[in-house]
Amino acid sequence: TLSRIEPTMGKQKTRKQRKRKANISAYIGGGLMLVGAALLLLLTQNEGTSSTQAPTTERSVTPMEVNFPAPELALENLEGETQSLEEFQGKVVLLNNWATWCPPCKAEMPSLKKFHDAHADDGFTVIAVEAGDKFEEVFAFAQSLDLTFPVWLDPNGDSLRVISNGSLPNSYVIDREGTVRLAWTGEISLTMLEKFVTPLIEESN
Repeated sequence: TLSRIEPTMGKQKTRKQRKRKANISAYIGGGLMLVGAALLLLLTQNEGTSSTQAPTTERSVTPMEVNFPAPELALENLEGETQSLEEFQGKVVLLNNWATWCPPCKAEMPSLKKFHDAHADDGFTVIAVEAGDKFEEVFAFAQSLDLTFPVWLDPNGDSLRVISNGSLPNSYVIDREGTVRLAWTGEISLTMLEKFVTPLIEESN
């Protein structure tokens, strides 16, 4: 009799152990899922916080310091007059290549205007070279912002060939002696203009 009962009890014990192990595995699996969900939620919240707190007014990158002679460039302005870079020697010039279809180009224009107007009496000017759009579109945009610096039309891409890295907007700062000193790619902020261009204006004013 005992020999018949013992196997039965052993089977029952084995079933209970398996059940207990299954329950433990389920608890562990459920716990890991909860931990994973919590981590995912935390990362999502952190991403949301960082993107919310990221500065939106300071998108400009640091300019690259360069040293080479300004190229020969002569283009027609919005008044129909041909102007050349050589005419502006003795001033600090920020030559800006842009286009009316380029959002960051248009976004930086108010900063360029504000900086220009603040330093125009110090021997500084911006020259905005528009990359081939229709005169009417360029004129309307310049009028809408009341731009006070020269806007040149470049239907043949002359400026992009002689002084450009191929992407818009890009800007180059030329000192009073006609040497290109700074090169920018992308949208420029007023903060960056004050930080990097003002010293060039002041050093030989």
